[in-house]
Amino acid sequence: MKPLKVAIVHDYLNQMGGAERVVAVFHKMFPDAPIYTTIADRGILLKELQDADIRTTWMQRIPGVLQRFKQFFWLYPFAVQSMDLREYDLVLSSSSAYAKGVPISGKTVHICYCHTPMRFAWDFATYMEGMKVPAPVKWLASHTVKLLKQWDIRSTRRVHHLIANSSVVQQRIESCYDRQAVKIYPPVDIERYEMNPEPAGDYFLVVSRLVSYKKIDLAVQACSRLGKKLVVIGGGPDLERLRSLAGDSVQFTGRLPDEEVVRYMRNCRAFLFPGLEDFGITPLEANACGRPVIAYRGGGALDTVIPGVNGCYFAEQTVDSLAAALEEFELMSWNPLRIRQHAEKFSEQRFKEELLALVERHMQRDSDAYPYVAVTKT
Repeated sequence: MKPLKVAIVHDYLNQMGGAERVVAVFHKMFPDAPIYTTIADRGILLKELQDADIRTTWMQRIPGVLQRFKQFFWLYPFAVQSMDLREYDLVLSSSSAYAKGVPISGKTVHICYCHTPMRFAWDFATYMEGMKVPAPVKWLASHTVKLLKQWDIRSTRRVHHLIANSSVVQQRIESCYDRQAVKIYPPVDIERYEMNPEPAGDYFLVVSRLVSYKKIDLAVQACSRLGKKLVVIGGGPDLERLRSLAGDSVQFTGRLPDEEVVRYMRNCRAFLFPGLEDFGITPLEANACGRPVIAYRGGGALDTVIPGVNGCYFAEQTVDSLAAALEEFELMSWNPLRIRQHAEKFSEQRFKEELLALVERHMQRDSDAYPYVAVTKT
């Protein structure tokens, strides 16, 4: 049997978050597969991706594109369609926007791990909220959405199999594309975290990019109102606004090395997760340290938080609702071992096994152009 020739595709590699950690696991599973992407900032790559064969498009040569990448939204479909993937048996894409639109040949099987349907096209107002872009650019963007949505629908039809990363994304895929998707939760690197059986510290914790849609302002204002100590780790365009809302009990650390983040997670009272996320890996990382989560009741948190086991919810994205949850939290007790055991259900090994099983199943079923080829398990 000839080896399976695999290509990995991702929207862009100029920011490192949960989607990029999925790409890193793809690379572990298929280390010889090149990674195609529109643009990449090689100076900030996850260490797991630093040895990867990363192939960018002509967009990489646009001055300032790494910093102002959202303003070039109308170019990404053209950049993705310029990728030449005709030689591959399997294209494995990681997409929250454009990557699932790559052209493929007749023999190629395309499996897309969809983090969410393209926010820009399907939820334009939320996507643009808090973004500092010139008025003419915003006007142009609003009039381009319809065309982009049409392109997104057409290109998604060419994907053979869609994977959703959570129940809410599974529902969005059906609503936007009229397609069914299997659900595979993203990988959490549980082994990087050790449970802390010691009593918790005196602070609540947020670890996030500081952008408006993450709703970190709710955590800042609720903890300020109640005088509860809050540590906010991360940077982003919303930092100065958040500082202006913060009381004396709130500390901003900026971005920190992974080792420092883990130390803060192991010793926090609870991890606060006020945004509406497609999945949300950081709460499970805190759970892997044995620490509970206080999360907004919506999005991916509905799949990961079991009230009374590894955390609790607040019902509305308001300061009052989160403040009430913080008060209720004080009356609850937590079992660090039980919290850790819950997080282990979302491990990287589980992700690899589920994804490899799906790849093998579909390569056997879909590929008539060449003999079935074995997938190497790593």
